[in-house]
Amino acid sequence: MKRTPLAAAMALGMSLAAAANANEGMWMPTQLPGLAKTLKEAGFKGDPSALADVTAPPLSAVVRVGGGTGAFVSGDGLLLTNHHVAYGVIQYNASKEHDTINDGFIAQGRDDERAANPDYRVLVTVGFDKVTDEVLKEARGKNGRAYYDAVENARKRIVADCEAEGGVRCSVANMYYGSDFYRIRQLELTDIRLVYAPPRAIGNYGDEIDNFMWPRHTGDFTLLRAYVGKDGKPAPYSKDNVPYHPPAHLKMSLDGPKEGDYAMLAGYPGTTYRLRTAAEFANQIDTVLPRRVEVFQQLIDVIEAQGKGNADARTRYASQLQSLKNNRKRAAGELEGLLRSDARTQRTQDEQAMLAATGARYKADIDALSASLAAERDAGAGDFLVTLMSSQTQLLRSAMLLERLRIESAKPDAARESGYQQRDQALIEGVLKQVQRRYDPAVEKALLTALLTRYQQLPDARRDARYDALFGRTPEQLRKALDTLYAATRLGDEAQRLSRFEAARKGGALEADPLLAAAATLVAAQLDAERESKEREGEQLRLRPSYMQALFAWRASQGRAVYPDANSTLRISYGKVEALHPRDAVSYSPVTTVAGIVEKNTNTVPFDAPRPLLDAIAKGDFGSTADPVLKTQTVNFLTNLDTTGGNSGSPVLNARGELIGLNFDSNWESVSASWWFDPRYKRAVHVDMRYLRWLLAKVYPAPALLDEMGLPRE
Repeated sequence: MKRTPLAAAMALGMSLAAAANANEGMWMPTQLPGLAKTLKEAGFKGDPSALADVTAPPLSAVVRVGGGTGAFVSGDGLLLTNHHVAYGVIQYNASKEHDTINDGFIAQGRDDERAANPDYRVLVTVGFDKVTDEVLKEARGKNGRAYYDAVENARKRIVADCEAEGGVRCSVANMYYGSDFYRIRQLELTDIRLVYAPPRAIGNYGDEIDNFMWPRHTGDFTLLRAYVGKDGKPAPYSKDNVPYHPPAHLKMSLDGPKEGDYAMLAGYPGTTYRLRTAAEFANQIDTVLPRRVEVFQQLIDVIEAQGKGNADARTRYASQLQSLKNNRKRAAGELEGLLRSDARTQRTQDEQAMLAATGARYKADIDALSASLAAERDAGAGDFLVTLMSSQTQLLRSAMLLERLRIESAKPDAARESGYQQRDQALIEGVLKQVQRRYDPAVEKALLTALLTRYQQLPDARRDARYDALFGRTPEQLRKALDTLYAATRLGDEAQRLSRFEAARKGGALEADPLLAAAATLVAAQLDAERESKEREGEQLRLRPSYMQALFAWRASQGRAVYPDANSTLRISYGKVEALHPRDAVSYSPVTTVAGIVEKNTNTVPFDAPRPLLDAIAKGDFGSTADPVLKTQTVNFLTNLDTTGGNSGSPVLNARGELIGLNFDSNWESVSASWWFDPRYKRAVHVDMRYLRWLLAKVYPAPALLDEMGLPRE
């Protein structure tokens, strides 16, 4: 088969990968055999070719969990992920009788394991195949919306054919920005249950003060269990379901990491942007990140103010508040890091050199791409606010979901928008059901007031007049509009939402409700905005491969590693346990111990270590989990592994493929790594599995779980 310029460039880049930073790269598993020499030199003792198959151990044990990653750690579906990845499950199960957030939770046997929120999912990857030719076959020769539709129709067709066999959830992943496409098959497990969660003051010790910081002393882990029907197939929650038997599970090492040891991570990183244009880098620094910091902080302030004196609201919005705080701090750190690394200048210079080296071959397409990106930037402020109006609300989001589902369900299934097909209806129903434990009308109105006030202040050309008609143009008009809507709506009742869901999924008329009437107007505006967006997306899908070909050829000539930007597909990173030297005369050890918990403890949130933990530390009985050199209990450790959002909960393995850590954070200096990799600063923060074992053995005992994982009780 004749090689395309891109394929040749990628192959050359792979052959020269050793010349790049060994710890840089979020690699597709299929690329790892080409890195065998580098992996062996880094210290890996397994067979690199075994890492190419996502359906074989050890990768078949690694799964998508909620918005992050997890890994099976027993043959009976026991699943390890982060406390913060499972925080929504913990919050969902919190009640006045049992404060699972602050007190934690230990199931007293499998009958006591608690069901997760209905929209929580675990996805087990069982297939990964290249389908580029099939996706692009009808798109070639088209442009704009026609190109977008051709790709989207092909994607839907591939997904439908894939799911026709039953029992799987399929998707098509875009690699290298429209250059390659892969079909991914996953089991969608819907019956997930809470098994073990440490108290907040362990799982989130330090909260936002320590978030993205080192040294850390956080037990950011939770154990869940996946269940299936008696036939072994995915099924909704039922007391008659049985534990899922995964194709593989990870073995936890009894030894811990030390500086210089090989480390490898497998997970589902969300999105990186390292292959974006210089103009996109500049826009991120000048506009996008400052806007995110400002708006997220305002929403945080709103929820915290509304929660004062209202314990029920604080519980209902605990998970949402935690997410906003994390996103706000991440945006601030990303901005600071990009400025520290001078990423804008370096990316601009690199792009200019690339264009000079590739000459006029790709110039027309790259110029057209730049024009499309400029139009997208102009719409950015309004699009951001509109997205938050639905994602940060419960009732309005439900109303818009119902209205959009009604519209889409009137079409043939193949013609419906992704997210509203028959395959998506169970998830939509789950979203509608979970509202009851996450909604307070006063909080929602306050959030919408903040966002809509900002929207009112946009220039006329950047606003949709339909929002003005609904919510007015002054603070007083906005207040009256929201008070009227929320006083009259009946969607706060679950039965009201679900009855309309039954009508919407059939494409029928919905029983009248003021919030649904408002949603009809907002969805109409949403559809118009989508039409414009799809025109731009189609052009960018068509044009970006030219930019990629130029970039990959340039990278190959430099001998630099070639890997696709992350896009929530399974990736591998490898490197070593490494200390951090972030500033002149400042050096950090790569391992922390329980001594740091005591040093930080103030008995006040967020440094209010639980008394059982402090007593156990004082007793000094660390058993088999004590570090043989430090002679005490370790807590967290650092590696130079390449990670980003979505890697939360990713298992960290040693040279033999054994589980030694659980990824949960990055250091402050490397938050910008989603855009720019700087080896001086990039570190990932992990829970040492010896700390987990000690907590389960000595502090909040769960001996049956240790037995299940094949671990000693001492």
